[in-house]
Amino acid sequence: MRTCVLRAFRPSLVFKPTSSSLARFVSPRKAFSSSPFRNGPSSKPVSELERRIAAIPLERYRNFCIVAHVDHGKSTLSDRLLELTGTIKPGDNKQVLDKLDVERERGITVKAQTCNMIYEYRGLDYLLHLVDTPGHVDFRAEVSRSYASCGGALLLVDATQGVQAQTVANFYLAFSEGLELVPVINKIDLPAAHVDWALEQIRSALELDPSKAVMVSAKTGKNVEAVLPQIIENIPPPTGDVNKPLQLLLLDSWYDNYRGVILLVRIFDGQIRPGDYVVSLVTNIRYYVGEVGVMYPNQTSQSVLRAGQVGYIFFNPGMKQSSEAKVGDTYTTVGSEKLVELLPGFEEPKPMVFVAVFPVDQSMYKHVEESIAQIVLNDRSVTLQKESSEALGSGWRMGFLGSLHCSVFEDRLRQEHGATIVITPPTVPFRAVYRDGREIEIRNPAEFPDEDYTFNKIAELQEPYVTATTTLPEEYVGKIIELCERNRGIQKDLQFFTATQVILKYELPLAHLVDDFFGKLKGITKGYATLDYEDAGWRSSSLVKLQLLVNKVPVDAVARVVHTSQVDRMGKQWVTKFKEHVDRQMFEVVIQAVAGKRIVARETIKPFRKDVLQKLHASDVTRRRKLLDKQKEGRKKLRGKAPVNVS
Repeated sequence: MRTCVLRAFRPSLVFKPTSSSLARFVSPRKAFSSSPFRNGPSSKPVSELERRIAAIPLERYRNFCIVAHVDHGKSTLSDRLLELTGTIKPGDNKQVLDKLDVERERGITVKAQTCNMIYEYRGLDYLLHLVDTPGHVDFRAEVSRSYASCGGALLLVDATQGVQAQTVANFYLAFSEGLELVPVINKIDLPAAHVDWALEQIRSALELDPSKAVMVSAKTGKNVEAVLPQIIENIPPPTGDVNKPLQLLLLDSWYDNYRGVILLVRIFDGQIRPGDYVVSLVTNIRYYVGEVGVMYPNQTSQSVLRAGQVGYIFFNPGMKQSSEAKVGDTYTTVGSEKLVELLPGFEEPKPMVFVAVFPVDQSMYKHVEESIAQIVLNDRSVTLQKESSEALGSGWRMGFLGSLHCSVFEDRLRQEHGATIVITPPTVPFRAVYRDGREIEIRNPAEFPDEDYTFNKIAELQEPYVTATTTLPEEYVGKIIELCERNRGIQKDLQFFTATQVILKYELPLAHLVDDFFGKLKGITKGYATLDYEDAGWRSSSLVKLQLLVNKVPVDAVARVVHTSQVDRMGKQWVTKFKEHVDRQMFEVVIQAVAGKRIVARETIKPFRKDVLQKLHASDVTRRRKLLDKQKEGRKKLRGKAPVNVS
């Protein structure tokens, strides 16, 4: 029988709790607690920036944006203003607020970016909130959202180019929003600058007082210091009451891999702090606020955001579903839902251009889908729906505001997420009006009804038109009119707003506008013409589906709906270009362009030929014929089974 001997622990190994060890093991319980108050205000010291902002009353807030035509110097002027206010250090600052790679590569602003500045004027600190907006017409939605956070705008005009199409469009949009406008003439240092001419255009075309305009050179910094006093004196402060229940408007959002969705908001009433429990009035989802802060110029945390301020917030736990962040939504604290009204949101523009997007490798479908979802969160004007193609596999049908918008989206997918994709040529929606009065919008050429169905059940087919406004030097008027007439345009207006500048208005089919119309316009006028457009409704049109057949098999990915007058020209272009990308086979390859039931163009790729008569020297002619017929039959069978490779 075994005996068990128990040995006592050595006294040196016995754990003796002390006050410090107890504190170390007990206090962390608070850090791992699931209490909703874990995100409350921290005890970290208040920064000098936050102390200065807290001392500024609402009457000394100024929210403004910079609007102009493309390449008139908005981002450069923003850099100079940030340097003057000490927000960034003077030096080689180039487009600090253009944060996307595609913006720096192309030299254009794609996303509206914000920044806070503190400026001392007559011994008092003023809190200035700046929004740098895009200038191209494809990103007009960014400009309209920016106006919701501003009380005024700097209307920038290039002294070498004067008032242009997008300048006029931005002016009327700001005027309709009730914003105070401060005209600024830029690039006065250039030899080609015509300051008096630009001032006269401001007076005649925009009816603004030229005596209030500020003449600057944003590149050299000349007279830029005169802009800030004009902002303070002419742009009114925002309205709001800190003591009212919280009411904030969601202006924009973007995704962070660690924090989830980050929201850019404007506070209309009340105030918001970390730890507050807020609710969306649109989705009715509740969140705990994790952090609040301002852009200075990067994200800088604060202990509170008050009425009149524009800043960012994110939640803890973070908002993981990008679909929950609805731009134009109103948030308030839980319990104040009945005390706060829903703020008017934004009317998002309808997409004008549709393309099909497919992964190059179908195994990367999930990665491309997640990448698209993150960029769409940052760009609400993009529409998205799933699509499949026999030739290219599973993909998406996406809608954009214009061809440049589509090109920028493609660049962002490749640069920011490493996604390799195939994009089909841009198409536009069409409308079918049935004999019984029903109307159906067709966004995919594959859904276009065939000829017999159209004749029997559809009363008419319609296509979208736009009103295109171009400003150009008068010596190019004749060539631009010819270009518009070739693209089925209808002239609406032609007026000289100066002795050498012309405003030309045409109604154009949207399908022709997206077919590199702007590139052709720039080429004819050597880059001096500008273009702006707006929706002009639907018009009845003679439309037909043009598709490509390879050995009588349709290639659905390249099908398009075109006007009957364009069928022959486009059909010949298609088969000629497609022939260059089809590899030669052991059998004959026939490429055809078909409109309805009519073949409008054809190209044939001859097969590789094996010399089956090589071994025959003095044989009978019947033997030769037998071998040639056998080769012909073999090619017929191969054509029915073998795939055609497209490079």
